[in-house]
Amino acid sequence: MTSAFKDERKETFLNAEGVDKPLKSPVPDSVLAGARRYRLQRLRDQMEIADVAALLLYDPINIRYAFDSSNMGVWTGHNPIRYALILAGGPAIMFEFKGCEHLNDGLPGIDELRNSIGWMFMCAGDRAEERLAAWADEIVGLVTHHVDKGAKIAVDRIEPDGAFALQKRGLTIVDGGQVTELARAIKNEDEIELMRWTIRVCEAGMARIYEHSTPGVTERELWAHLHFENARSGGEWLETKLLTCGPNTNPWYKECSDRECQTGEMIAFDTDMIGPYGYCADLSRSWTCGYTKMNATQSEIYTAARDQIEHNMALIRDGLSFADFNDKSWQIPDRFVPYRYSLAAHGVGMADEWPVIALHPDFEASMGGHFEAGQVICVESLIGAKGTESVKLETQVLVTETGVERLDSFPWEM
Repeated sequence: MTSAFKDERKETFLNAEGVDKPLKSPVPDSVLAGARRYRLQRLRDQMEIADVAALLLYDPINIRYAFDSSNMGVWTGHNPIRYALILAGGPAIMFEFKGCEHLNDGLPGIDELRNSIGWMFMCAGDRAEERLAAWADEIVGLVTHHVDKGAKIAVDRIEPDGAFALQKRGLTIVDGGQVTELARAIKNEDEIELMRWTIRVCEAGMARIYEHSTPGVTERELWAHLHFENARSGGEWLETKLLTCGPNTNPWYKECSDRECQTGEMIAFDTDMIGPYGYCADLSRSWTCGYTKMNATQSEIYTAARDQIEHNMALIRDGLSFADFNDKSWQIPDRFVPYRYSLAAHGVGMADEWPVIALHPDFEASMGGHFEAGQVICVESLIGAKGTESVKLETQVLVTETGVERLDSFPWEM
């Protein structure tokens, strides 16, 4: 790798003018408005298919998808204190915790705003049972106002006591995961434009990692550059801390540490970045510390990873079944099998999504289904062998009627 190549990445993905500043989205408001309308209607359409009277959402990503309502997504992901209720043929109601109502100002999908009732022990203590009863009475009252008693409602996630309380009051609870995952799986043009911008921000963060991939830098220092670019450009959070170097790359799934990267070692990472507009940029790259030429072993495993990505990406098209994809997919050589990645591909939108397609040695336990135009799919590769480093690569593609369109453009090595 030459310094010119390094400089080209900086100029292309950071800032063409050479000024270090946050990236400002060029996406017009009309695109965001179109995405909001489309997403809520997708949920309503899937509710009709599933024949449910209501959809109760606690997952902050599903709430963001439905209303574009966001409030401390990581914290509320493990503290179930804000929720939404979408009624079939009725209003869409956001339940926000007190003092945060203003965060929902101007969101057109919300027909009614109410204060949430937090009945988890952390906030309710010895009054948890009392608050649980008030919560359940309110939910059941809203549902039965629009449909008959004994209605079937879909719930994405809920604590056991909540499910029991709703059932005790006559509601039938079904898993809302199928409703939300199938709704989120197909993107319209507006969603794709929002995703393109998140990927652009992610690639700026990747360029920053690349720029600082010099001997002596720690894994955590490199990972911080992606956090920095995401945060200052309007992004949300990183789902993982998967950046390692040298021997820490194999086996995979070690998270970044204070280990210093050495000249010539492989640096490998997986972004898992929830960026601007709440969309995920899930990209992986690997390169050598200090921009050195890869040695023979590194070159061999990198070439194999590229072959897997290119081969599998070329297969994907509208209507191709996951079983047919598996049959035709790149077959991982035996020496790499013990260190393989579990997936060949998966859906992505506001986070990792349905479908999840296992790598061929593990496909027997995989799901049925087929690729559809409008899905965004991450095509993955992890290659390593006993005693080697690992190379992690991943690209994000839009499924079309004739094949795929890559949404990321950060260059491969070699």
